[in-house]
Amino acid sequence: MKYKIRQEKESDSAAIRDVVARAFEGKSFADPDDKLIVDRLRDDGALVLSLVAEAGGKIIGQVALSPAKVGGLKYLCVGPLAVVPEHQGKGIGADLMGHALGVAQAYGRDGAVLLGDPKYYSRFGFEKVAGVTYDGKGADALQVLPFTDAPSGAVTFHPVLSG
Repeated sequence: MKYKIRQEKESDSAAIRDVVARAFEGKSFADPDDKLIVDRLRDDGALVLSLVAEAGGKIIGQVALSPAKVGGLKYLCVGPLAVVPEHQGKGIGADLMGHALGVAQAYGRDGAVLLGDPKYYSRFGFEKVAGVTYDGKGADALQVLPFTDAPSGAVTFHPVLSG
């Protein structure tokens, strides 16, 4: 299957909501408001990047980057990363992640951080790091990918993601 990865367009908002809702539906970590995260980040001026995977004129995947901090270091939060169920397991999420991490490095950030399944995200180099803490919901799924110095300290996500 052929698909392309591109930056979101203004007209993609509804399709992105649908992709996130469908990708997370029935998952133990899902929240009914997950589909609104990208809109809320965009509305708050905190959507650093939103990439979509498109096949046959339809959006089948999406990844967002937003500002975060680990201690005093400037990080980007990855998430949501979502692919519609019928296209999961085909490398689309990995391609989206690869593009997002490339952009995060090009932005000169110190690393990337996320809340997610260690079995999945460890393939990209994300790991739990001693000395990095988060007191919010999902703290047990906190992982970081440092690009520079080893991080330590509390993680601060944009308020849209932390509350």
